Amino acid sequence: MVDLTTLTIAEASRQMASKEFSPVELIQAALERIATLNPQLNAFITVLEDQARAAAKAAEREIMSGQRRGPLHGIPIALKDLCATKGVRTTSGSKILQDYIPLDDATVASRLADAGTILLGKLHMNEFAYGPDGDNVHYGRVRNPWDLERITGGSSSGSGAAVAASLCLGAMGTDTGGSIRIPSALCGIAGLKPTYGRVSRYGITPLSWSLDHAGPMAKTVEDAALLLQAMAGYDAKDPGSAQRPVPDYAAALSGDVRGLRLGIPQEYFFEMIDPEVEGAVHQGIEVMRGLGASVHRVSWPSLRYATLAALIIVLAEASAFHDTWIRTRPQDYQPDVALRLKWGLLLPASAYLKAQRLRALMCREVAQLWRQVDVLVTPATMMAAPHPGETHVQIGNRQMSTREALLRPMRPFNLTGLPAMSVPCGFTSTGLPIGLQIAGKPFDETTVLRVAHAYEQHTDWHRRKPL
Repeated sequence: MVDLTTLTIAEASRQMASKEFSPVELIQAALERIATLNPQLNAFITVLEDQARAAAKAAEREIMSGQRRGPLHGIPIALKDLCATKGVRTTSGSKILQDYIPLDDATVASRLADAGTILLGKLHMNEFAYGPDGDNVHYGRVRNPWDLERITGGSSSGSGAAVAASLCLGAMGTDTGGSIRIPSALCGIAGLKPTYGRVSRYGITPLSWSLDHAGPMAKTVEDAALLLQAMAGYDAKDPGSAQRPVPDYAAALSGDVRGLRLGIPQEYFFEMIDPEVEGAVHQGIEVMRGLGASVHRVSWPSLRYATLAALIIVLAEASAFHDTWIRTRPQDYQPDVALRLKWGLLLPASAYLKAQRLRALMCREVAQLWRQVDVLVTPATMMAAPHPGETHVQIGNRQMSTREALLRPMRPFNLTGLPAMSVPCGFTSTGLPIGLQIAGKPFDETTVLRVAHAYEQHTDWHRRKPL
């Protein structure tokens, strides 16, 4: 008998629609898998067994009576634990909010619930989303399903581990400097950071208001498209929300990339990179060339400012949000998080303004690139998943901080607000996933998804399973 938890969202949806099994059976299978594997992985902070079972029974009644809401009806998902859920503890991975019970749902949570998804629980994360590794002194370390002695990446660490290990069929993550795409790459799943303003952040604990994005994490590109469909759209409660029409994302998954122009930046992305990762990324590019896409070398000179600009903006904006707590409760933060928040309080306004000018320069330059290409293709990370506590890595003849190796390819697309997605493109010789990043024009998630899906359908990396 097929383990129902190994199905994709699209597969489970079709089989439930044809009544091959019920939401009750699917939820029970997911809860049993969580009970078996979560003690090893530590992907969930809170599991909602009774609530999920009740919701599954309600979904079964609706589907059986012809009231199916759509492809997500009855699908078990989980939310990163900074997404407010009414009546359910929402810790943001912190000690400070360990007992916080929201009175309302975040917009993302309510939209996914309206689409018929069933919430299994709340997922582990870096404290207040401030870190790329998944380490958390308050709730323990999340473990990578491909190698329990490796990190998952963060800050959406629980989301990456839970989807990769089939504890849920899909998850929601957030991304300020790569926090959807890093764990997606390191855990071998599909993760999409939509355009800034495409998905509401109302009810999501902020890290950096001008860089934060919310988006889907799933086993396949098609599943990510289905989740994004439910999540996307204007929300007056989010001041950064964009009033733009939401296309049919799944309909864009044609499998055809003929005539599309892929841009490969000459600078920045390939300057310091693990050879195995570089080789897998170039092979991925050649696959797409073979499918009929053209490949173009492009120049984006201001990328050299990305690390500096992103660091200053995050430091300043995070410290502004945490101003009261870091002054009155510094001992309640993880030490490295407290240190970065204190640094942010010392930044002069002039540094923040200069960083925003550098950001504007990056936006102007990348806007010119869209005259030459339709998407940009890069590595998702400079390396595969490192060991916990591994602060520096040797790449070629150069030493690089692990933090920078994870964040470096991500930051340009948070600074510019562009949609960007990581999909599996290979494995290292030690069996660790490698991610390929595809980024597109503002609000052109359809083309990003189309390219990612076409690549995915002509490779089998996404079919490999851990555990």
